[in-house]
Amino acid sequence: MIKKPVMKRSHRLSGILTAALLASAIPVQAADTFWTAVTGGKPDFSLRLRYERVDEEGKPRYANANTARITLGYRTGSFYGFGFYGEMEHVQEVFSDNFSHPARPQPGFPVVADPEGTEINQAYLFFNGIADHEFRLGRQAITYRKAPFHRFIGTILWRQNWQTFDAFSVVSTALPDTRLSYAYIWNVNRIFGDDAPDPLNDFDSNSHFFNVLYTGFSNLKLEGYAYLLEFDNAEKFSTNTYGLRANGTSPLNETMQVVYTGEYAHQNDAGDNPNPISADYFLGELGAKFQFKGPLESLLLKASYELLGGNGGADRFVTILGTNHAYQGWADRFLITPGDGIEDLYFTAVAKAFGAKFVAVYHDLSADRNGYDYGTELDLLATKTFYKHYTLGVKYSDYNADKNSLNTGSTALDINKFWAFLQFKF
Repeated sequence: MIKKPVMKRSHRLSGILTAALLASAIPVQAADTFWTAVTGGKPDFSLRLRYERVDEEGKPRYANANTARITLGYRTGSFYGFGFYGEMEHVQEVFSDNFSHPARPQPGFPVVADPEGTEINQAYLFFNGIADHEFRLGRQAITYRKAPFHRFIGTILWRQNWQTFDAFSVVSTALPDTRLSYAYIWNVNRIFGDDAPDPLNDFDSNSHFFNVLYTGFSNLKLEGYAYLLEFDNAEKFSTNTYGLRANGTSPLNETMQVVYTGEYAHQNDAGDNPNPISADYFLGELGAKFQFKGPLESLLLKASYELLGGNGGADRFVTILGTNHAYQGWADRFLITPGDGIEDLYFTAVAKAFGAKFVAVYHDLSADRNGYDYGTELDLLATKTFYKHYTLGVKYSDYNADKNSLNTGSTALDINKFWAFLQFKF
């Protein structure tokens, strides 16, 4: 939680006088332009109410979490290319607190990582006075792929308290069909809240993000990236990751198109990481999307294989800044890659029908090292958006662990989760 310092009266008075003198020195036309930029911006507001129920093997009680997430933001217009965006975020428990999280452990209850708190979620200066460029300085959300599939860098938007970055960033679209992105991050504001123990609250960072996206081919996108992470208070997660990705669609006829993805990345230890790391990442996807006329509008069927390599212990491929809830199952058994890595063969069906969206995903999860089974998981989701601003949804996840001698720890424990949520967004 960020607290405002108390300002003495003399300081307030001197600040007012200084502002008045500066204002008098600004030409009237420039002052009018500045005021127009400040008042002619765009506000935004969101409210998400959510119920989450967790039944976890080994826990004597269910978790029942009723929480609300409220955000209020404002983006100014540009004044000679400069502007500002600010967003406040508040997370509130509603009716009950029958769940555990790192900022408030409650023995016997499963974890629901939605702590209460009020904080500045984003606050950054931006400059877009150079054509096809935007620079940002301050607390900001950084992502490079369509939500929620932020594999390496994301906001963890499923949780009520989002992950943001204290950073300098620049995005350039000056080259044809190309987006160049760079960010330097000195602090990561994690989802567990300011009251969680270090380093769950923040990563003290000295990290660099590089991302290049090329869209010049009609049916293919190419992406290259380098994420150089160094954390002073979490050295074991200091890594360098380099990768390439290709994905796209290929229409076969008016109603059907093939979808495909191929991706490879390599990760090694960096900074003061005490553990040697050399691990690989693979993703391959193939599917088909169909368009229909009638109550069933579209249907996507896709098979995917994802590997996060593991050689035992700390030598495994980790995506510590990713929105990992979107991968390896919504039950969140694999938010941090086990030492033996993960092989995930999964099948996805996405249907749009009757104005609603339906998703079903089945995961078959096993270890990269030694090849033993972790378990299987079924994920189901239904959402419907009304009048563009209102979304109602239900979601279910059921992880069934394989009971073999090599599968130990949390991956050997069954867990199922249910959510119901209502969101307003303007």
